[in-house]
Amino acid sequence: MDAVNLTAAELGRRIGAGTVDPMDLTEAFLERAAASADIYARLTPDRARTEAMAARDRARAGLRKGPLDGVPVSWKDLFDTAGTVTEAGSRLLAGRVPDRDARVLQTATAQGLVCLGKTHMTELAFSGLGYNPMTATPPNRHDPARVPGGSSSGAASSVAYRLAAAGVGSDTGGSVRVPSAWNDLVGLKTTHGRLSLEGVVPLCEMFDTVGPLCHTVEDAALMFAALEGAPAADLTGASLAGMRFAVLRDIVLTDLENPADIGFERALSVFGAAGATLTDIHAPEVVAAMGNASPLFTAEAYGIWKDVIEAAPDLMFVEILKRFRIGAEVRAADYVALWRALRMQRVAWEGRIAGFDAVLMPTVAIAPPTVAELADGAHFSARNLKALRNTRVGNLMGSAAVTLPTGVQWAGVTILGAAGSEARLLRIAAAAERALG
Repeated sequence: MDAVNLTAAELGRRIGAGTVDPMDLTEAFLERAAASADIYARLTPDRARTEAMAARDRARAGLRKGPLDGVPVSWKDLFDTAGTVTEAGSRLLAGRVPDRDARVLQTATAQGLVCLGKTHMTELAFSGLGYNPMTATPPNRHDPARVPGGSSSGAASSVAYRLAAAGVGSDTGGSVRVPSAWNDLVGLKTTHGRLSLEGVVPLCEMFDTVGPLCHTVEDAALMFAALEGAPAADLTGASLAGMRFAVLRDIVLTDLENPADIGFERALSVFGAAGATLTDIHAPEVVAAMGNASPLFTAEAYGIWKDVIEAAPDLMFVEILKRFRIGAEVRAADYVALWRALRMQRVAWEGRIAGFDAVLMPTVAIAPPTVAELADGAHFSARNLKALRNTRVGNLMGSAAVTLPTGVQWAGVTILGAAGSEARLLRIAAAAERALG
C-alpha cells in the first residue's frame, strides 16, 4: 500500500477526505511491522484494529477527533500499555504487564491515534547509541550494520523504515534527537514537565521528557499536539527572514567528525542565505554544567534502579550496568550542590539567549558506529559519551529543541530555545526545513 510512504499529516488529510481507509492503512503497517522483530518488541494488532475501525466510523460520520485521527504510530517500549508487556528494553523487567496506559498514550488515543505496538530501545534508556545486545539492536536507515541511535532506537527505525507514520520516544540526554539525526528524521525534545511522565518507565525523572520522531516538522507539530491534547502550532507563513540565531561555540563544535561538520556548515550557509542573522556566542554556564553533568544523571538513575539491578545484575549488558553503578559513588551533598548550581546556570543561560530567536548547534558530533565496533567496551563508552555530548546541553539547560535533517547523511542541526518555547521553535523549524530542502 503506497500510503505508508506518506507523512502522518498527509495521511490524516486523506483519511478526512475519505481517500485513505484507516483499517486498510493499519493492516498495511501491521503487515510490514510483523516482519521486523528487530524494530518492534511486540505489536498490538487487536488494539490497532479496534482503534482503526473506530477511526473509520468517525471519518465516515464526519466526527473525526483531530487531524491525526486514524493515523497509526509506534510507541517506545517504556510507555505503559494496559495488558501489554512493557519491558523498557531490559531483561530485568521481563514479563512486566501494566494495568493501564501511560497518560500520554491515553491522551493520544483520545485524539484518535492508532497504537501499532512497542518498539525496541536501549536498556532502561541509558545510552545514546541504540546498541542493545540483551534484546535487539534496530537497524540504521542508511546502513543496517550501524546502530540507529538511542535510546529511542526502534522508534526511529519504525518511522525511517515506514513501519509507522510517526514514533513516540523519550529524551533524557538526547534519546529522541540522536536517533532522529542518524535516520534523517525530525525529532522534538520537549520541555521537562510539558508532557506527562505518568506511566513512563523512568530513567532520571528530573530530566526525562516525552517527544515525537517524525518525517516532517508538520508531523512533529501535530504529534506534539496529540500527545498534549492541545491545538497544534500554526506553521503557516513561517520565515527565516529577520531571524536572529545564536551559534554556540563552546563544546558542541569541538572535534566534530564527518559528516556532522559538513552538515552543520551547510545548515548555517542555508539559513544565512534565507535572511537569518548568525551570531557566535560563548556560554560559560554551559561549560560548567557540562563538566558536572555525569553525577546528576548517574546518581538519580542508580537511585531509581539500584534494588532491581543489584537483585539480578547478570541480566544486564555490562556496559550499561557500569554506567548505572557509577551513580553509587555520588555523595548526597555533592548531588544537592550540583543541582543548586545547575539552577543558577539555567538562569544565566536563559538570560544569554533571551535576545535571540533560537540557538543553533550540530545535533550529534559523530556518525553512527557499527554494531561490531561496539562489542568493545571501551569503544562503546567513548562513542556513547560523544554521541550524547551535544544533545545533553538541551536537557541540562531545561530547553526545548528540534533537530532537523541537513541534507547530509547522519548530520542533523538542532534549533534550541527557552523552556516552553515549543510552538515558536516548531514555526522556526518549519521555515528552516523548507530552506534546507
